[in-house]
Amino acid sequence: MTVDAHVTWRQKLSFTGTANSGFSLPLGGRSSAGGDDDGFRPMELLLIGLAGCTAMDVVSILQKKRQEITAFEVEAHAERAAEHPRVFTSVVIEYFVSGLAVDEDAVIRAIELSALRYCPAQGMFRQIFPMALKYYIYEDHGEDGKTLVKEGEYLATMVN
Repeated sequence: MTVDAHVTWRQKLSFTGTANSGFSLPLGGRSSAGGDDDGFRPMELLLIGLAGCTAMDVVSILQKKRQEITAFEVEAHAERAAEHPRVFTSVVIEYFVSGLAVDEDAVIRAIELSALRYCPAQGMFRQIFPMALKYYIYEDHGEDGKTLVKEGEYLATMVN
């Protein structure tokens, strides 16, 4: 299966990117580099793609495991090399799962399956740098808020 992307220059360091899905998004450079600060940076999109890929896996798996999720968020934090080409050197992904009596083992298994089997972005990046996968499970009390009940970490080792 081929995935295609197309990027069109608009002006200065402003571009529009599209892909097979037909959606488009703005890409833009920093003003300090001659851009207008009017779009995503390419490295941000790599990180968003990674977070989105694993988020879709984990939610799908938790739903199949009949976990009662009321909210779900993923944050990804990347360290970059100091010298050009300033590649990512490590990533921490944090999963925030809220729900009613969400089972910690189900969350760990969903994260593990995403990391090792289903998420192609993680599969690719794990060959290059280590990723720490942290999770936080909250009990949702509705209008009364939520309480952190479990937290932990899964280390996705590099593949050589």
